[in-house]
Amino acid sequence: MTRQYADDDGRVICDMNVEGMRWYNQSLSKVSDYRRSRAKSTRPDVDNVMTPRQTLRYTFYAVLAGLTIVAVFVVAWILMWLFATYVWFK
Repeated sequence: MTRQYADDDGRVICDMNVEGMRWYNQSLSKVSDYRRSRAKSTRPDVDNVMTPRQTLRYTFYAVLAGLTIVAVFVVAWILMWLFATYVWFK
């Protein structure tokens, strides 16, 4: 038994009927209507697939960002160690 809410107009905001999940059901009418409406209004920029060069570039920049964060923590740790050694414990 499903609850009916006053502000529910029956539109599908996010399709949770995903193939492979145990609750997947092909015969849902709202979902099929939703998929038909999305098929009409597909935008070309949504279906972009990255080229191998773009994938490599994004991976490089992600690794570089991670290394930058690690470098900041390493510098902070070294400065803390120097402060403790030469100022705090003297």
